[in-house]
Parts: sequence; C-alpha cells; structure tokens
Amino acid sequence: MKISARNIIKGTVTAIEKGATTAHVKIEIMPGQVVTAAVTNEAVDSLKLVVGGPAYAVIKASDVMVAVD
Repeated sequence: MKISARNIIKGTVTAIEKGATTAHVKIEIMPGQVVTAAVTNEAVDSLKLVVGGPAYAVIKASDVMVAVD
C-alpha cells in the first residue's frame, strides 16, 4: 500500500457501530489507546472490516481514514 498520508498506525478493530448510512469503527492502536473513524457502511463492507481484525488508522489533517492490506 502506498499513500500520501504520513500518519499510518496499525491496530486492531475493537468495535463497529453501524448507523443508517455511517459506521463508527474503533481501532485499538496500543493497549488502552483507541482511534475512532466515521466511515460509510459501504466502506466497512468493502474493506471487510471485522471486530478482532487488523486495520490501519490513516490520519491526514483532521480526518481519520481506515485502510487494510
């Protein structure tokens, strides 16, 4: 994966809370440290995110995106 963002932090998905169109994905990046990203439900499905699975918190400016290998 190549990406222009400089802050890429690997972690584990600890929760996925789906709403009508948007999901909150919680990624534990170290014990007790959780980053939460708001992404579309479609992105959760497309990335095949599951609780307990690996994911990256990709941070650029004030936005947090989620990436997987």
